[in-house]
Amino acid sequence: MLQLEQVSKAFQNKSILENISFTVEEGEFVTLIGPSGSGKSTLFSLIGGLLSPDGGDIQLKQQSILNQTGFISYMPQEDTLFPWRTVVQNILLGQELYGKVNQIKAQEMIDKAGLEGFTHAYPHELSGGMKQRVSFIRSLLSPQRLLCLDEPFSALDELTRMDMQQWLLSIWKQLNSTILFVTHHIEEALLLSDKIIVLTESPATVKDILHIPFSRPRTTSLLLTEEFVMWKKHLLRMIWTS
Repeated sequence: MLQLEQVSKAFQNKSILENISFTVEEGEFVTLIGPSGSGKSTLFSLIGGLLSPDGGDIQLKQQSILNQTGFISYMPQEDTLFPWRTVVQNILLGQELYGKVNQIKAQEMIDKAGLEGFTHAYPHELSGGMKQRVSFIRSLLSPQRLLCLDEPFSALDELTRMDMQQWLLSIWKQLNSTILFVTHHIEEALLLSDKIIVLTESPATVKDILHIPFSRPRTTSLLLTEEFVMWKKHLLRMIWTS
């Protein structure tokens, strides 16, 4: 579905990304992980067409999308909800921009997300986890089938984060979306992903691509297994030596 070929980017003559190549297949959950400042968010900006690479190509369904916006659904670290719009109005924003509003589907997703009774609530009336769910629903219901999620759980406490991870897995399974995910959280990456792309320190290169063997569906009980702990140690060593 998504293919990056030898993508490089520098700012003010300082190289940030060097010859980044990887693919994301249709329906995959792929995570980017690496040291802070290794250019993960910059990669999202390149994929989303907000920045232009200095070299290489980015293709979606075998067509170049360099410098083109509107091909991905993007969710940043913060919830970015408009405070003057209700839950359902925020959710429908992406659809409104494309002139294809499906309020029935939006309400179904609101109910599935455990937000019954909050359809017409405003963001200031919601908890942090509830706001994140609204942002996710907005991303999931956008016409684009590739979701780029940039550390969406970083501002949440650990218990809320675990709850959101399970919710995301359940929704992703139902909709069969394709997800490219950024996190610094080792356990999160292993729990969620089909594939983990490990980046080195800046200037970032692809150090390795790990195919995660755990069967689905996955629950938090996986975190306590010996195999999961072994994978966690392996991934930590890779990052520490990057």
